[in-house]
Amino acid sequence: MSKYHIYGLGAGLVDTEIEVDDAFLAAAKIEKGLMTLVDEARQNELMVHLSDHLVASKRASGGSAANTVIGAAHFGANTYYSCKLANDENGDFYLADLNAANVDSQQQQRGEGITGKCLVMITPDAERTMNTFLGMSETLATDNLDLEALADSEYFYVEGYVVTSPTGRAAAIAARQHAEANGVKTAISLSDPGMVQFFKDGLKEMIGDGVDLLFCNKEEALGFTATDNVEDAAEALKADAKAFVITLGADGALIFDGQKLISVAGCEVTAVDTNGAGDMFAGAFLYAITAGQSYEQAGLLASRSAAQVVSQFGPRLRPEQYLPLKD
Repeated sequence: MSKYHIYGLGAGLVDTEIEVDDAFLAAAKIEKGLMTLVDEARQNELMVHLSDHLVASKRASGGSAANTVIGAAHFGANTYYSCKLANDENGDFYLADLNAANVDSQQQQRGEGITGKCLVMITPDAERTMNTFLGMSETLATDNLDLEALADSEYFYVEGYVVTSPTGRAAAIAARQHAEANGVKTAISLSDPGMVQFFKDGLKEMIGDGVDLLFCNKEEALGFTATDNVEDAAEALKADAKAFVITLGADGALIFDGQKLISVAGCEVTAVDTNGAGDMFAGAFLYAITAGQSYEQAGLLASRSAAQVVSQFGPRLRPEQYLPLKD
């Protein structure tokens, strides 16, 4: 039996979440609904513009895969996370957050620099728009992998966002190959429509001859498969993944378990913040299948969990919110 249910690889970012309106996004020339990489100067410029909004802002450790493994850990999975942090106050904050969630990590590997930061802007329609300064995360590399922990895991999970860094992409490929060589199942999230639009070839490299499980939303699925409907996208995804999940927002999800397609209904909630919904879905789903549940059961738990996330602010649930979702 493996020591870890899930070994995650991704960015180490400290999120600051702020409520804005569409007029602000337009005035600041920010493309709504996407994750955009920015340099530190641009992020600081935005923070100045938003200074009067910061009273209600919330700080949390983030990075897509981190949200996923932390979510899975709160449900009861044993998890490990590899990322790149700086030896600074945000790095301290980040590690404390991982420790509080009982997520293992290689804490000694911290360099001189700036821990990555993500400005998450939430509009009244609950859409999340992200501007990310990667900082140390941009230099995520193969030497940040803990190959021993990876080989002792049931699943290797990587976020698609690492495709933007050449060294991060190389680390993801090396990790997938090490996982395959050691009988560890592989999983990837396509992460964002922008990743699919601008880094499709890199994502294909990360996937290689195919992963065991792929997560994406409808827009990412259509873009990645160059199709115009979910049914065709699902058929095309079989070439890259033995199993997959296409999340459909309020309409639930379409799941392929390797043999049949399963439709999972969405949960009726009033969405206030979609940040972290896909991450939570993946975390709950991975927890469930590594706990021996069926793909349908996993989808139902994941759908409930994602619905809970979008009904409140922030990319993750509070620790006490996980247990009731399992009933």
